[in-house]
Formats: sequence, C-alpha cells, structure tokens
Amino acid sequence: MKKTMVTFIGGALLSLAPLQFAVAHGNATGVVKERMDTMDDMKASMKTLAAIFSGEREYNAQQVKDAADTIAQLSGESLLKLFPKGSLKGLGHTEAKPEIWQEWPRFSGYAMDLQRFSEALAQAASKYEAGSQQAPATTMMSGSSSMMSGHKMMGGHKMMGMQQMSQEHLNNMPADHLFTMVKESCSNCHTRYRTEED
Repeated sequence: MKKTMVTFIGGALLSLAPLQFAVAHGNATGVVKERMDTMDDMKASMKTLAAIFSGEREYNAQQVKDAADTIAQLSGESLLKLFPKGSLKGLGHTEAKPEIWQEWPRFSGYAMDLQRFSEALAQAASKYEAGSQQAPATTMMSGSSSMMSGHKMMGGHKMMGMQQMSQEHLNNMPADHLFTMVKESCSNCHTRYRTEED
C-alpha cells in the first residue's frame, strides 16, 4: 500500500510539471512567447552540453556540435530581434528586465558573444577528445579566468575584451574551454537581465 501511494504521488507530481510550465508561459503572447520558447530551446541544448562536459555523459562530438549549432542559430541577431522596444508590457508574463533596453549595447554584446562562442564550440567539437586536452584547457583557462572574473566584477561586457577576441583565437581553443565561455555568457546575461522567479 505504501509503495502504491508513493508511486501515485510521484506520478501526480510528474503530471503537474507540464502544467507549471504552461502557467509560466501560458499567458505570454507574440514576441514574448517566442523568446521564451527560444530560451527553452537554448536551455535544453545547454543541459546536453553540461552533462557531456561534466562527465555525466560520454563525450559525443556530434551531440556537442548539434547543441552548439542550436545555440548559435538562436543567439546573435536572431535573439536580439525577439526583444523589440515596447515588448516589456502588454504581452503577458515576461522575465525580461527593463535594463535590457536601457543598456542595449551591453545586452547586444552578450547576444553576439554567445553566438561567436557557440559557433567556435561547434567547430571544435570534432577536434576534442575528452580528457586529452585537459592540460591545455587548464592552462588557457588560467589566463582567461582572471579576465572572466574581471568581467563579472566590473559588470561590464567590454571589460573582458570579449568582442576584441579574434575568431582565430576562438578557433584554437579546446571545446571544454569554449563551453565554459558559452556558459559564462549565458549566466552573466541572465543575472543582469532576467527577473528571478519566486
């Protein structure tokens, strides 16, 4: 009887998950719903990448490339088009902060960096073997981690020199390092421009 009750409760909770998702997105319309759906797609790709680079999943170059390609296609100008002026109110629930439009150059920088980093990650996927590039990645990270921390502390996108980083430089980075940069870009943008849910 106890096992049956646990199974029933577990099933009930799982059945509520889609409902909670629908409530959060249900009253959003137009471009607000479109950008929420886009964020959900990118979140799914990030989960795939996180599982692989954390070692939870075996490294799979094609899965890394596909996930990175998805993020690249949905970021950059494609993402910026989903945040037109006037889309903060009147289109239902939104997690966007008004600072997005008040600090548009910085927000745009995050979106463009995300695209560049994810494109580079997609290209690096086939050249990376899990574990084999750990030492080079760590060495490179030590040099740029201080830049990342400086970027966070200063709260400015350009402090890290992200936009000045050449594509050639990005193309020579190992996949795990590039994933860290993609993750940092997402995290920094969400921290500054996304409202926290209660």
